[in-house]
Amino acid sequence: MARLLVVDDDPEIRVSLAEVLTYDNHVVEVARDGLEAQRLLERSDFDIVLCDVRMPGKDGLELLAWARQHKPDVEFIMLSGHATIETAVSATKMGAFDFMEKPLDLPRLEILIRNASEKRKLVTENKTLAQKVFRAREILGISPAIQHIREMIDRVAPLDVRVLITGPSGSGKELVARWIHLKSQRSKGPFVDVNCAAIPPELIESELFGHEKGAFTHALKQHIGRFEEAHGGTLFLDEIGDMSLAAQAKVLRVIEEGKIRRVGGEKDIAVNVRLIAATNKNLPQEIAAGRFREDLYHRLSVVIIDIPPLKERREDIPILAEAFLKEIIQEYHTAPKSFTPAALQELTLYEWQGNVRELRNAVERLAIFSEKVITPADVRRYVLSPVPCSDVSPLPHLLEVQSIETFLDQMEREYLLYHLRKHGFNVSRTAEALGMQRTALHNRMKRLGIHRNEYA
Repeated sequence: MARLLVVDDDPEIRVSLAEVLTYDNHVVEVARDGLEAQRLLERSDFDIVLCDVRMPGKDGLELLAWARQHKPDVEFIMLSGHATIETAVSATKMGAFDFMEKPLDLPRLEILIRNASEKRKLVTENKTLAQKVFRAREILGISPAIQHIREMIDRVAPLDVRVLITGPSGSGKELVARWIHLKSQRSKGPFVDVNCAAIPPELIESELFGHEKGAFTHALKQHIGRFEEAHGGTLFLDEIGDMSLAAQAKVLRVIEEGKIRRVGGEKDIAVNVRLIAATNKNLPQEIAAGRFREDLYHRLSVVIIDIPPLKERREDIPILAEAFLKEIIQEYHTAPKSFTPAALQELTLYEWQGNVRELRNAVERLAIFSEKVITPADVRRYVLSPVPCSDVSPLPHLLEVQSIETFLDQMEREYLLYHLRKHGFNVSRTAEALGMQRTALHNRMKRLGIHRNEYA
């Protein structure tokens, strides 16, 4: 059974097709022209559109072109009593599933509908699989801000425009970027993410654009950069506000020319990449301070999606907490647990400086240490207390290590983890708070085995 929309200016064809297809257990609606069909498509979901080519007002090909932009998952079967090879070829190139001449061969039409339904099912399954691969959980929430963000994603994803996502650390900027990719025409291509804050300035150009063998010391072989990796897909530049001015200039060149040049290379390489950038910084302020290029900002911010902090959309916190708890229970294969309403209220009133990331970490602690029903006392003990995971100091355990070097390394690791968590694993902010260079902090994290993606 499929949900069908029949679009034809001939009332007899509309009525007869609706009767036949309803008899075959399909759900059918009808429209007399392209404009009426567009209104129906805007407010309802359909699997397949059976569409006449020649109609007054908006004709079938114009409706098909509109749908490819705004409803790319809907399959179109074009119908015509004045078919030409050119028309059929045009419809197919525009993305129509198939083309049929009138008078219609109803058995063949039913086969086409079945095949189009199967294709749509496979596309849906592939997207579901892609979501699992990308770990792109649903964007949950009922707040007006979250509803607006979901609408923005649906609107801009098919259009291949550049998007700048702003918001505080841990608010879900990468998740929004992944959903833009998954809902775009590039969803079958790669999604490559780069955390600009985690890469030392001297390595950022090699990371983005690649390098040739011998381009610099230790360049022992050719390296393909992230722009080339993302060819045909999406490149997500996270924390772009931390990118050096030199790298910014080269990114601007790629946007303008669609070409990159590897470090040490002599030829340009064409790349077809959609850019999505994100930052927790106020870029206009960074521009005024001379730390960010104004021309790059205007290139990146064709569309701006701003994600507010969690404390400004508290009505979403219970929904997120319950979803995270269910997800964590499934991940750990443990017995089901649930929140009391009062526990959810405690979480709702808390000031989440780390936003959604901090909330999920807190729910993970609650899932590990709480009993079957999570109470307000559990929230106060494991979320609100200064040492949430345990009332026991880790110092006695550390005193058992065999060497002073190991002891000092472990204490340093705990110290850095504390401050990294405090600043949402933003390396630049943490380094500034600790009074050290970002590269020095990055090197210490590497030495101590602290990998941002394991915590963030």
